[in-house]
Amino acid sequence: MADKNISLADQAYQKIKQNILNLTYAPGMPLTESQLASELGMSRSPVRTAIHMLQAEGLIVSDYYKSMTVKEITDKDIRDIYQLRELIEGAAFRLIFTSGRQEEYSYRIEEKVVRMCAAASDPYEWEIADTALHMEIISILDNERINRIYENNLAEQIRIGQYSIRYGMHIHQTNERLKKMVRYMRKGDYKQAYQILHDDHFSLGQSSALKRTE
Repeated sequence: MADKNISLADQAYQKIKQNILNLTYAPGMPLTESQLASELGMSRSPVRTAIHMLQAEGLIVSDYYKSMTVKEITDKDIRDIYQLRELIEGAAFRLIFTSGRQEEYSYRIEEKVVRMCAAASDPYEWEIADTALHMEIISILDNERINRIYENNLAEQIRIGQYSIRYGMHIHQTNERLKKMVRYMRKGDYKQAYQILHDDHFSLGQSSALKRTE
């Protein structure tokens, strides 16, 4: 019975988290144990365990009266995440070229782009594939502390990325431009390759996500 409860709690955790990340449960949306248990077809016990896990991750927050909501995303959150990504990924992308590994990384990044193309019809799955591309870029730094920073912020990156897609970033166009970025990498053209990364994933991504409140 204990193993079953753990399994159900994990299932509840995975499903609730997915619904938060894909914005089915939108930022600021109120949640209750009974509502979640009903939607998942489970008793309250595994759902309660899942809620505690998600509260520990900061995706569900409780107020003084213990009512629960999905963590909000503020404009500052969006600007902070994109500033973090541009600072770290900008340095990583430059290192790919200055270390002479641009051809190697062009193939590694191309693999991630292929997965993004395969997921083009599903914005959530596409965003998951997109985060894998960004993790590939920063892998050149070989820095576990930076990896942990990224991993700790992946949930917010995925949620914010969903807003980018909803309000201006076009998946198919982005995929095509990333293919072009890979070709520039093979040619050793840092300037053109980085321009695509910057324009699509730092500038357009941020401005599109910020449109959600307009």
